[in-house]
Order: sequence, then structure tokens, then C-alpha cells
Amino acid sequence: MLKGKSIQLRPVRQSDLEVLYDRHIDLTNRGDFFPQGFVSEIEFRRRFDEHGFWKPDEGMLLITTGDGRILGHIEFFKTVNYLDELELSYQIYDPDERGKGYATGAVNLLVRYLFGRLKANRIRLVIHPQNRASCRVAEKCGFTCEGIARGAWFHQGKNHDVAIYALLRDEFNRTEGEFEEVNDGNRGL
Repeated sequence: MLKGKSIQLRPVRQSDLEVLYDRHIDLTNRGDFFPQGFVSEIEFRRRFDEHGFWKPDEGMLLITTGDGRILGHIEFFKTVNYLDELELSYQIYDPDERGKGYATGAVNLLVRYLFGRLKANRIRLVIHPQNRASCRVAEKCGFTCEGIARGAWFHQGKNHDVAIYALLRDEFNRTEGEFEEVNDGNRGL
């Protein structure tokens, strides 16, 4: 478990699956800029049963409050094999909980964890340029906008440009913020 000032990141537990799947299939909670795809419940549970949504080069953690209330999730994954980078994706489920710094805290915690544990030289975020909230998260977390990938993302029936933000290992400042690691025995975090 990774602990921040107002949130925690923790692995998904068996007892979370029903709530998490309900959030996964609720396309209305995704807003204008989060991908609209979903998987079947059978596939969702199969993935959990196989690896608990956690493998050496990809994983998902829940974003929770200190008392355990689930706010959202954050994921990391390898982009392509020939690049030395990981990509992050995150979502705060309830629109009333957005804008409170939870996504910023989650990105900071996961970046710190990943740079401390994995050999990746860069971590990137792919953000629709009109998603001002996510652009602010990237900027607050020290990511640099490297440019626009024109027409790279197919979403809601058409292609969209996306902004590519990245943070390099040597740009990352390990002295900002603190987290405490607690091993809860769940699938190798």
C-alpha cells in the first residue's frame, strides 16, 4: 500500500470486484475524455484471477481515502517494447470527488513507486488537449508537454488529437512528498 497525505493506493482485493466492475461498466462516470470501452464480467474476473490486475510491467491500484472508501483507480502499462517508458491512466469515479487533488496525489505516489522499482526512463500521460483538469495534474506532477499527436485517438466516433506529457527519471525529484510502503501481502506490490 502506498500512502499519501489524503489518499492511499492499494492493490485490488477479491472483495472489491463487484464494486469495481460496476464502476467499470458505468460509462456515465467517465466524462468526456476517458475511453469508453469495457470488458465482460467473465473477462474482468479472469484477469483478476490470473494476476490480480498486477504484473511486472503493468498494474492497477485503487485510489482510496484513509478510511478505505474507493475514489477511483490508477494504472500503469508498457507502451511499446522498443521504448523505455511506461504510461499512466487514472480515473476518479464520482464527479463530485474530482478537482480535490486525488488524481494528482495518485500520480505522484505511483510515479515515485515506479521510478523506485522499475527500470523505466520515462513515464508518460496521453491527454486530450481540452481536458484541462488532466493537463493540470500533469503540470503539478512535473510532467512536460512534449507535443501533440494529431488524430491519434479514436473516441466517440471520431479521431482526436492528444497531448503527450512525459517525466524523465532524471527530472524526477525524490525529495518532494513522502509515502509509506506497507506490505499487505497482495500479489507482489
